[in-house]
Amino acid sequence: RHDFTYLPGTAQLRQFVEDGLLVPVGGNRDYTLKDVSFPFARPAAKLFIERLAGQYRLACGERLVVTSLTRPRSHQPRNASDRSVHPTGMALDLRRPRGTCRQWLERTLLYLEGQAVLDATAERSPPHYHVAVFPGQYAAYVERLTARAVRGNPSSPSVYTVRPGDTLWEIAQRHGTSTRALRQTNGLSSTRIYPGQALRVPE
Repeated sequence: RHDFTYLPGTAQLRQFVEDGLLVPVGGNRDYTLKDVSFPFARPAAKLFIERLAGQYRLACGERLVVTSLTRPRSHQPRNASDRSVHPTGMALDLRRPRGTCRQWLERTLLYLEGQAVLDATAERSPPHYHVAVFPGQYAAYVERLTARAVRGNPSSPSVYTVRPGDTLWEIAQRHGTSTRALRQTNGLSSTRIYPGQALRVPE
């Protein structure tokens, strides 16, 4: 349905990383990786993790824990479903927290599932949430939220400070613009950016 390739092995995964179809996911102050074999995901899945993790940390005061990302078919566990979308890069697993943090996370995932931008499943062994992010739908959802926020606050700043793990594509998606427009506005000769860099965001 999403026209994604099921990666058979690590060679194909490396090629997808080189081609920019999968992007590195390294963690930041809002989330951490635990026992993740291949720290790469589709750009929209990474955007989902970063947005969710920021909100989770504000709500719970702790970092979100990601326990799995892209897994080629050659590295799927024996009990994995043959319909698992981990080999496509659009899936991730989140450690299940306790108490109010668990309630917050479940409510949020159910809300997003109701927006038809992802599919979330609670799994028991080990306890975690399996999340399949629908990239096109999720990117459009974030774009709508961003546009609404800009309309509601016309004096919002037009400068964005690059965070660790950001890509130019993700920044463009968040702000309802294109990588080409960002490069032209900031005089960038490539899509390479670095944490702490200030980017002017075109209207």
